[in-house]
Amino acid sequence: MIPHEYIEELTRRTDIVELVGGYVQLKRKGRLYGGLCPFHSEKTPSFYVYPDTQSFYCFGCGAGGDAVTFTKKINSIDYVEAVKLLAQRAGMPEPTEDDKTGRLRSRILTMNKDAARFFHACLNSTVEEARQARAYWRRRGLDDKTINRFGLGYAPDDGQALYQHLRDKGYNQQELDASGLFKRSQSGRIYCLFWRRVMTPIFDLRGNIIAFGGRVLDDSKPKYVNSPETLVYHKSDTVFALQIAKRSASHRYVLCEGYMDVISMHQAGIDTAVCACGTALTPDQIKLISQYADEVILSYDSDEAGQKATLRSLELFRNSPVRVGVLQIPGAKDPDEYIKKYGADRFKALLDGVGNALDFRLGRLRSQYDLKQDAQRLEYVKEAVEMLAERSNPTEQEVYAGRLAEETNISKTAIMAQLADAVKKAGSKRRREQDRARLQEGEMNQIKVPYSAGRGALGMASAEQRLLAAMLREPGYIDKVSAQLRPEQFLQPQQKELYEAMLRCREQGVEVSLATLRAFVSEEALNELSRLAAQYSDVNCTPEDIKLYLERIARGTPVASRAASMSTNDIEQYLQSMREQKQGTADAEDSV
Repeated sequence: MIPHEYIEELTRRTDIVELVGGYVQLKRKGRLYGGLCPFHSEKTPSFYVYPDTQSFYCFGCGAGGDAVTFTKKINSIDYVEAVKLLAQRAGMPEPTEDDKTGRLRSRILTMNKDAARFFHACLNSTVEEARQARAYWRRRGLDDKTINRFGLGYAPDDGQALYQHLRDKGYNQQELDASGLFKRSQSGRIYCLFWRRVMTPIFDLRGNIIAFGGRVLDDSKPKYVNSPETLVYHKSDTVFALQIAKRSASHRYVLCEGYMDVISMHQAGIDTAVCACGTALTPDQIKLISQYADEVILSYDSDEAGQKATLRSLELFRNSPVRVGVLQIPGAKDPDEYIKKYGADRFKALLDGVGNALDFRLGRLRSQYDLKQDAQRLEYVKEAVEMLAERSNPTEQEVYAGRLAEETNISKTAIMAQLADAVKKAGSKRRREQDRARLQEGEMNQIKVPYSAGRGALGMASAEQRLLAAMLREPGYIDKVSAQLRPEQFLQPQQKELYEAMLRCREQGVEVSLATLRAFVSEEALNELSRLAAQYSDVNCTPEDIKLYLERIARGTPVASRAASMSTNDIEQYLQSMREQKQGTADAEDSV
């Protein structure tokens, strides 16, 4: 673990408002700062930064934490990497890790760099198989500058060569096994996962090599082999070439299917080309791309599989703030082939004239119907109108209704009337889905219950939550609270965990903050404390308030005794039923 003294100093040197403000346009709102959440799509700000507790919280998606948490999430990196990034920003030396996992992670990253150098050296050697590998890259149209820029290489036919090379460099067997570079045969013999393949390194956002992709020189199977998941590589949240694209002045990204399309585009001067690692685009990859792009053009293969992948990606981008367009590639199966046949300038012209997502969806829908047949024509209009109702604004609906009228020879007035009904139904459906989502996200937990209101468990739970928030903001209250409140009096395990952690920090002389508490609690508990700090940020807590909270908990202690025999789920259900009863009573009083 990184020493808590180091984390305390890092926290003192990091202003979370300044940090978050580098990614999010923040507006001051009294003592707080608000803006659009960078972790989910929203039009009304629900994301807030709290200078008092050096924390952030989003009431929309529940993301919360301290400066380290924000750095982790915004850059899709792990805790140690986030601390290092903040240390670099604060002008501090990198922390020294004394945990085995941290050392192993660091060794794997160094090993990957050595492996990439080995593959690159093999590509440039004088043996015959290296000449064939160079010829492959040449056939794909790549020049030396591109090969060097992307660190491309070649894994030789000798499956033991890389293993021996890395052993000679001092890597032990545990490190080699954890790297993902090797496999064992049934007899126990170790060999390289990649052999007789051209190699493409995969980088993270900081420029570390975290994985590899290998392709055979011919059409033998399997054509592609990719690194497995490791301590440093998680394919579902990795985007190939994003470490280059993020430095571009352009914020129009081109999302391709594979590494070769990306590399070919970069050579052609399109430096924002990227692709997903893994077999399909994931929500985490979309979040990552959306942090850098204002517009994304989907540039998948023109075959049926590529078109289906386009539809899947459009659905995933539906809740993203970026504009999405779809590139149609005439006369070629993919961007790489088009650039080779027609040149970079014509491909850039294609990008400039790209159609939007609605054009693509309606075009795909139109191809499924024979408009000469009345029944199919009516079904096409019905499907198209439902699509427009769910995925377009009023201006777009006006334009596309006119197009539908021309295509189907049905009056625009009739189509607009049908569209108006569909819009109403779509709105009702959206509201139902939002209501379900709120229930699943536990939004009822956001209800503020004054310590003077409610009875039993509900009032006690509110007092416990307010106490935790107050002690985070004013750690001086911890001594007063600890003299009267035992950890076992807390109703909910997560909050008991947080209170115990605060007591431990106090005993060890550690400054109490979200950053230092991380060493003592789970990620879930830390996020819960971020929520409480946000929920009660506008409550000015005085010593008298602390006294009243403690009295409320003391009166509810018999309830806590009963809760000791209940599961976490049972406690949550019990508290939820109390909230619903209280809400029902309030509604009845309002109706009188």
